[in-house]
Amino acid sequence: MVTKYHEQGFPPENIDWTRLVPLIGPTHDAVARYDGLLNAIPNPSVLLSPLMANEAVLSSRIEGTQATLNEVLTYEAEEKDKLPPQSAKDVDIQEISNYRRAMRFAEKKLEELPLSQRLIREAHGILLSGVRGQSKSPGEYRKVPNWIGPAGCDKENARYVPPDAMKLPDFMSAWEKYIHAEERDTLVKLAVIHAEFEALHPFLDGNGRLGRMIIPLFLYQARILQRPAFYISAYLETHRDAYYDKLLAVSRDEDWSGWCEFFLLAMRVQAEENFTKAAEILKLYNETKLILVKTTGSKYAIHTLDWIFESPVFSLNTFIQRAQVPRPTATRIIERLLEQGTLQLLRPSSGRSSKIVAFPALLNIVG
Repeated sequence: MVTKYHEQGFPPENIDWTRLVPLIGPTHDAVARYDGLLNAIPNPSVLLSPLMANEAVLSSRIEGTQATLNEVLTYEAEEKDKLPPQSAKDVDIQEISNYRRAMRFAEKKLEELPLSQRLIREAHGILLSGVRGQSKSPGEYRKVPNWIGPAGCDKENARYVPPDAMKLPDFMSAWEKYIHAEERDTLVKLAVIHAEFEALHPFLDGNGRLGRMIIPLFLYQARILQRPAFYISAYLETHRDAYYDKLLAVSRDEDWSGWCEFFLLAMRVQAEENFTKAAEILKLYNETKLILVKTTGSKYAIHTLDWIFESPVFSLNTFIQRAQVPRPTATRIIERLLEQGTLQLLRPSSGRSSKIVAFPALLNIVG
């Protein structure tokens, strides 16, 4: 049976708040505890960069990409992301890199624009830039029908059919209006925002990734988090079938409560996991700071520390160029960190190719 979009069902009027109340408090508590840790982290854009990279990997994996975090970071360390992709794996990796670029763009854009259709369309243009979706109208709502189902299926045998393209502008306007409307609970409101965006399926490609990107952006705009640094895709990827089933049930059965229940649980579990990983990263940062200062005896120790946390896989040449450390000093620091085991050699230098090294302790926490 084909499920079609719930044209008269948004905003929802049948949420069972009694069913959700036992979940709302613990979820808010878990998110608030995580936000408290975020506030205690120095230069969070540096320390949380690997978690953002892993979120991009997992969110893209839900849509079928087949690349690991190590592959993405190594690809970027080799600066292959500046070249046209040469293989299907390269395309997967560039899609993941685009996710990070789009997220950074959207975070910056929120300083001048609210979470809105305009912001979402611009982020979508970056998400699909130069990869498989570049022929699918990046930054523009679809103007043709689409549907979701097994590969090659027709509309009559689809699992889900989003609304007609002609109606999308009105439905997206209603969605945007709801973002800024009053609701009894902010996290339940976020659950509705995410589900409605996925149900509308406004673009020809990239809807899932963009819909998940909206989650931390909304948390940041609503001042629930001090940074748009919430990573939910690990739970959704692990529970992928339930994720899709609960979203489908919104249109099929008007089961907004079941979806909100699933979403609140995902938020609580991931807030707890995010807290644990961020705390481990902060602990590692402080421990590694002592090691670097003692091992290198260099005034560039903190420069190096921040670099290896923001880029846990990197080439020596890139480190020299971007960290602004003199070449002899940079070479000496990296060699000492390799000798004492803080860094690990992934690829020796060869010809014009610089050596590539990794920071395994950080990768083990994130991955």
